[in-house]
Amino acid sequence: MDYTELRNKLKGLDYDNAVIEITEYITAHPDDDRAYTLRGMKYWGAGQRSLAIGDYLAAVRINPDSTAAEALKAANEILDYRNKDLYNP
Repeated sequence: MDYTELRNKLKGLDYDNAVIEITEYITAHPDDDRAYTLRGMKYWGAGQRSLAIGDYLAAVRINPDSTAAEALKAANEILDYRNKDLYNP
């Protein structure tokens, strides 16, 4: 199975089964940064922030120009956000 077939297979799958499929693909293709990015996005959407960031980092280690670099940057911006008005009522 290649990455395009994986993407097509994920259509209509629930979160748990999608993560299982992506993980199996990663096991067979450990150097595919797109798969790590895809699984990271699934994790992020499910609120599993640390797992998502771990996958984004793995993708960036494989390919520094990966789209995961942008996802990692966005994740860090979200996690670093502070609403100063909440601290100074």
